[in-house]
Amino acid sequence: MGATLNLTGIAWRKSSYSGDTGGDCVEVADLTPCTAVRDSKNPQSPALVFPAGAWSAFLESVKD
Repeated sequence: MGATLNLTGIAWRKSSYSGDTGGDCVEVADLTPCTAVRDSKNPQSPALVFPAGAWSAFLESVKD
C-alpha cells in the first residue's frame, strides 16, 4: 500500500466540463509534481493522485 498524503487545505477546482448545476463533478487539485482527483459528491472519500505527466497524458488521450 502506498503512502498517505494529507490533502487538507488544498485548493480544489471543478472540471471545466462540469456544468453550473453542481451534482456529479470531478474536482482536481495541482500538487506539483502530482495531480489529485476526487468526486465532488463525496469529498471526504480518498482522492486519486497521479504523477502530473500521467494526468496530462490521460487528458490528451480523452481529448483525442
